[in-house]
Amino acid sequence: MRDTPKTKLIIYLACTFGLSAVFYGIIIAKGFRAFGGLAVFGLMWCPAVGAVAARLVTQGNLRGMGWGLGGQGLAGLRWIAATYALPIVAGLAVYGIVWLTGIGGFSTARMMDSPLGAPGLGGGFLGTLGRLLTVGFLFSVLSAFGEELGWRGLMMPEMAKIMDFRGVSLWGGLIWAVYHYPIILFSGYHSSAPLWYGTIMFTLTVLAVSIVFAWLRLRSGSLWTGVILHATHNLVIQSVFDLLTEDKGATAWITGEFGVGLVIAYSAAALWCWKRRNDIFSQQPVRLNY
Repeated sequence: MRDTPKTKLIIYLACTFGLSAVFYGIIIAKGFRAFGGLAVFGLMWCPAVGAVAARLVTQGNLRGMGWGLGGQGLAGLRWIAATYALPIVAGLAVYGIVWLTGIGGFSTARMMDSPLGAPGLGGGFLGTLGRLLTVGFLFSVLSAFGEELGWRGLMMPEMAKIMDFRGVSLWGGLIWAVYHYPIILFSGYHSSAPLWYGTIMFTLTVLAVSIVFAWLRLRSGSLWTGVILHATHNLVIQSVFDLLTEDKGATAWITGEFGVGLVIAYSAAALWCWKRRNDIFSQQPVRLNY
């Protein structure tokens, strides 16, 4: 079979969405928490299966995924630090405003009810928060890696061979958003805001952050920028900030993945990356093939 970007992308998308259909059906029929969350975990690993299949069928190896950290020594660690920090900074900005203005309340009760907040573990609120940001982060990496091996390990670098940065960001973001639509529209993956509103806000959030993902992946050459950013976002937004926030009626219109707050926060980061999009190709070589 021809080893071309288009061929890899076709195989990847066919495998990913074909296999995902099985998990969509389970989640829609059994609920978002089906089998203790294993159905969602399986769905998140469908892109990884599609990426591995596309690489092995077309080139017979797994080169081109971006296995390195994106630089030697501290040069690579700066990308990891940046991707870990971004969702935390975005969350603090959005939820801090919500708490200070009274749009949403602040309470530690729900977060303390999480498994990592069990009284026997000790440490109170700060201990629970520390465990979430360390132990919880490792579990989040495990699930995020499944998606990222597909979206940023194969799809974005292959798109970059046939599209400019605008195309990579737009089409990558749209495909990534559509991948979530079945569980948003037909299962419990949405907020208390109207479904139409949440779907639009989710799509805009994904499109904005996709620019950030694309810039980091192509600028650093590392898959791990996407893994860390994705894992940290899922953890701090869903398991920290959302759980610390009490709904006051309009709260869901602003907070979470289905509110306008993250659209604004990630759009600011996307604008920073967009203005520096030419940096990707001014660095030689653009590291897509290790």
